Amino acid sequence: MAKKTVSMREVLRAPSGPVSLADLDPRDTPSAPGDKDATKAQLATDGAELAVLQEKLYAEGATGGTRRVLLVLQGMDTSGKGGVIEHVAGAVNPQGLAITSFKKPTPEELRHGFLWRVRRAVPAPGLIGVFDRSQYEDVLVGRVRELATPAVIERRYKEIVRFEDQLAEAGVTILKCMLHVSKWEQKQRLLARLDDSTKRWKFNPGDIDERALWDEYQRAYEIAIERTSTQTNPWYVVPSDRKWYRNWAIGRLLLETVQDLDPRFPPADYDVAAQRDRLIDEAD
Repeated sequence: MAKKTVSMREVLRAPSGPVSLADLDPRDTPSAPGDKDATKAQLATDGAELAVLQEKLYAEGATGGTRRVLLVLQGMDTSGKGGVIEHVAGAVNPQGLAITSFKKPTPEELRHGFLWRVRRAVPAPGLIGVFDRSQYEDVLVGRVRELATPAVIERRYKEIVRFEDQLAEAGVTILKCMLHVSKWEQKQRLLARLDDSTKRWKFNPGDIDERALWDEYQRAYEIAIERTSTQTNPWYVVPSDRKWYRNWAIGRLLLETVQDLDPRFPPADYDVAAQRDRLIDEAD
């Protein structure tokens, strides 16, 4: 009997009910296809398949289809959002990607509701969109830094769920990944940035200040996942201390998601034979 393939969406799906990140090991490698080298090799294989599927999805969108995919990456600083974009999203044709990195809101963005800038960045039909941070900043930083009242934060959770449901109805398949990194591993990655002159530009002294609020951020993530993980738009918690595993796991989640969509190249809306004859008969 053939061995049943394990779905990473089952393995990494956030637990229903109360969420305890402390109970989820950031160094774990559930369902990895092997050691580091084997897993990297599988990532390349998966990336090649994803590229083919993405081309079909792009063709679908270019001919009137409405379906698209949105990969949401949330995690503490150094958790690897940029690495995922490079190694996972980088496997597909850039024409079929829409990458948005959400920074501190601009004065213009602050004049609008917190979802205003997010709505403007939703990928067009046929694309795979990637959010480096997202609407969840407004319930994570907002909660920890007390930038909004508890009542406002609670209202935002409901607005996010409603917004994501609307996206699903419009043909957007959302893949929400929390990159779960340990405080110890973050420290090593920050030190590595300081020790490498080519990476010091990535270092922000404020990152050390944020580390003092580590427990508060972990709790904010737990609550956000509990409030906004739904049957239609669940959260996935991805162990991210091992970069090679993180990249493969998110790549596999994305591949499974697009496989389920089963995009197809659209049929020609013209007489192929007739157009071929026209070209053959054309005077050179």
